[in-house]
Amino acid sequence: MAYEYFIGRRYLRAKQKERFISLITLLSIAGVSVGVMALIVVIAVMTGFESDLKSRILKGQSHVLVMRHGGPFKNYNQVIEKIKTVDGVVAATPFIYMQVMIRSSGGVSGAVLRGVDPESAGQVIKTLDHLSFRQTQDENKTEIKGPAEPGIVLGRELARNLGVSEKDTIYLITPRGMMSPIGHVPAMKRFRVSGFFESGMYEYDGTFAYIHIEDAQKTLRMKGAVTGIEVRVKNLYKADDVSRRIVSALGFPFWARDWMQMNKNLFTALKLEKTVMFVILTLIVLVAAFNIASTLIMSVMEKTRDIAILKAMGATDRSIRKIFVFKGIVIGAVGTFLGVIFGFGICTVLKHYKIIELTGDIYYFTTTLPVRMNALDVCLIVVATMLICFLATLYPAHQASKLNPVEAIRYG
Repeated sequence: MAYEYFIGRRYLRAKQKERFISLITLLSIAGVSVGVMALIVVIAVMTGFESDLKSRILKGQSHVLVMRHGGPFKNYNQVIEKIKTVDGVVAATPFIYMQVMIRSSGGVSGAVLRGVDPESAGQVIKTLDHLSFRQTQDENKTEIKGPAEPGIVLGRELARNLGVSEKDTIYLITPRGMMSPIGHVPAMKRFRVSGFFESGMYEYDGTFAYIHIEDAQKTLRMKGAVTGIEVRVKNLYKADDVSRRIVSALGFPFWARDWMQMNKNLFTALKLEKTVMFVILTLIVLVAAFNIASTLIMSVMEKTRDIAILKAMGATDRSIRKIFVFKGIVIGAVGTFLGVIFGFGICTVLKHYKIIELTGDIYYFTTTLPVRMNALDVCLIVVATMLICFLATLYPAHQASKLNPVEAIRYG
């Protein structure tokens, strides 16, 4: 071991008359620990929010959306076949999109109506795997008598707002009505609730309703036409490349948007919040770094005679700097290590025991605090903390190296 590190290690152990400096050292370590712990916990929670939101959105949303300038189009089967030939495409399904009103015996609510093909919709959107619009049966397992009513699948929250359960009848009110002597009259059609879906996203579950695409074409008077095509790709992080290839294959007037473009504002805001929180919480570490600098300055004042003797024995300015930089780095490293341990501990408790419950109608995509520890984030926190601690040691170490040994021994 180099003598600088040997002396620096001895300086870390305070003598009886240096208890005050030792207390400041412990407070510096505690400050660094608290800062690192807070950074790890907050960044883990924000990463968990982003990851959970992304997974829930992608469960209820396609990776790429293909539409046509000018509105609905009819030759969608040929378009789907051409899309499936594009490299990276896994599945494609047509859809119809329209805002409607739904009326039940328990109330009225606005909704987003989507007409889908149940045979292919589950291949693109995972929450629609078990989508079924079949005629429901009564308790005796016999078919319901009377004229067949088309089935509709409601989001769980939407059904709760309407006060309906399975097999109940609801009325779908659409703007695609007809002109009458008293003006425009909206169209109304009766549906029977054949089931519910739950995506985990409060906003989706409280807004969306699904019917068979053929029923949607009849109800909305879009004979043989669809609003667009939804596409699932192999690698969701290459969805932008696949969307460009799809547009190139289809040509004008078709256009496409990937899931990153559709949710750009949301994920950009989350990323900005995460960065801002990192910067704000780093200030805690910065305060602890000032404590480290104060500890070293006081240590330099206490060790003035020792420094003078070392210099008189031939120690260079660089060696003196090494002694105090080593002491500061050790304080920072111990504080960082303890902060990482405590941070991991708190994150583990929050992740497994679900201590904090969230309100579903406010945090619409989750009801528990999501926590996800990312190794890259932890490494960035550790590196940033150690860098701040290192910079805090430079001034005290420089001042120690500039002491005049003659003056220090005479007046020390």
